[in-house]
Amino acid sequence: MAALLLKRLTLQTIKTENNCISRCLGKYILSKTIPAQLSLGASVPRLSYLVHAKAFSTAADTQDERKKKKKKSEPAFSNIGRKIHERVIHVLDEAGNDLGNMHRADVIRLMNERDLRLVKRDSGVEPPQYQLLTGAQIHKEQLRLRELEKARPKPGPTLTKELTFSSTIGQHDLDTKNKQIQQWIEKKYKVQITIKKGKNTEEPEHKMEEICNQILQTMPGIATFSSRPQPVRGGKAVMCVLRHLSKKEENVYRGTQGTQKGDTLNKENRTNQESDVVHQ
Repeated sequence: MAALLLKRLTLQTIKTENNCISRCLGKYILSKTIPAQLSLGASVPRLSYLVHAKAFSTAADTQDERKKKKKKSEPAFSNIGRKIHERVIHVLDEAGNDLGNMHRADVIRLMNERDLRLVKRDSGVEPPQYQLLTGAQIHKEQLRLRELEKARPKPGPTLTKELTFSSTIGQHDLDTKNKQIQQWIEKKYKVQITIKKGKNTEEPEHKMEEICNQILQTMPGIATFSSRPQPVRGGKAVMCVLRHLSKKEENVYRGTQGTQKGDTLNKENRTNQESDVVHQ
């Protein structure tokens, strides 16, 4: 009997000790894992906030890019419908009459009443200028703009033509080459001219340069030097490049010619007046 009681007490003691050990271990594990879980949980909102912010920024950037592409792709002259972004706009009617500044609601009402379309004329003024037109007027204007676009010269690389001849060239042959050079210049080509020194001839060194200047003088108001005459091939030749005058240079030349004509007329008038006085 005593032995049985002793055995039960021993088992109870072992069981109690195991429970105490389990509780202690459980507390220790919880004390280590809970802060880690809390720190992870606290960091999640930050990550989600960053992801959300990045996604929002990307969407905004994409939207801005779409708007830019849309603005670039919009035709220069087209019906904008009823999407008037400005509150007040300056309006012209289909005949070009000035209707003054109008609220967009009034413009839309006028469009409905008269079956007209709205096109943007000038967005650089304040308020921006629009015009009311019929569909036929818009189509006609679009066709006109397309024809102008087709007729506009497309920019491309400037081609260079080359001519080489001797300084002993005859006048008739030189006149023929002058005509050819002028045709190229009028077609906006550059012309590279190389004049070789004649063999077995005694001629001044500046003769080749003088021929270049003579060629240029046959095309007043058309051509100028892109590269002035300069010796090449060890002084055995002279090379120059001619090009067409720019618009600005053409205007300057015309202005100079007008001034010279005016001076000539003034001189002639003065001469006539002086002769009249002498005769009197």
